[in-house]
Amino acid sequence: MDQQRALARSKLTTPRAAAVAGILFSVLLIISLAIIRLSIPADPHDAGRWLAGDVRPLEVALTLLPFAGIAFLWFIGVVRDRLGEYEDRLFATVFLGSGLLFLAMLFASAALAGGILIAYDAAPAALVSSETYGFARAVTFVVLNTYAIKMAGVFMISTGTLFLRTKVTPRWMALLGYALALLLLVSISRVSWIILVFPLWILLISIYILIENYRRGPDTAMSGPDTVVSGADTALSGPDAAMPVQ
Repeated sequence: MDQQRALARSKLTTPRAAAVAGILFSVLLIISLAIIRLSIPADPHDAGRWLAGDVRPLEVALTLLPFAGIAFLWFIGVVRDRLGEYEDRLFATVFLGSGLLFLAMLFASAALAGGILIAYDAAPAALVSSETYGFARAVTFVVLNTYAIKMAGVFMISTGTLFLRTKVTPRWMALLGYALALLLLVSISRVSWIILVFPLWILLISIYILIENYRRGPDTAMSGPDTVVSGADTALSGPDAAMPVQ
């Protein structure tokens, strides 16, 4: 029974799960952000004329975002579980914290945008002419384009560092993450499409992990040389391990 449970857990935490979750998150987030960028003007001082148009694509984008968030949580959980004792506690904490903060601010901005749509349906003229619309529009813009982007950059730095130390991905992929993260950290919030850098990088490493999983087998695709050595040492543990070395 214990062996069956261990086998089930191994299948659950396989690198393939992390790769699929990362790909799903990236695709859903890219689609959602692209629709949002095309539906809502980049200028936060707009007069709200876009609300009078067809907002059904925007509603679809806001519906997809929670599913993207679920996939992102799964991606974080599987990666942390797979790295296990080999992850650095400092960078692991930053990795988890920045990921959760990014997700929280993404959901907050989406909730504010959804609230604007609902309020407009109830009283179109009153909303657009009120200060409430200007405040909600500005907060949505700042949360997503300033704070969420910065947390995405921190997540990329911590993820790249963990992958460098555990050799999960090639060195150039982690260094590319550093460069793109720096771009996010110093970017101006009015560069509206810059946030797509984050899901595109997650998509890149997820596809790589998935390909390596099929090439090398599910047990080694996210394991560096140290993990293989640890596995060999674990295999030698047991009754024989208690015997003194002659």
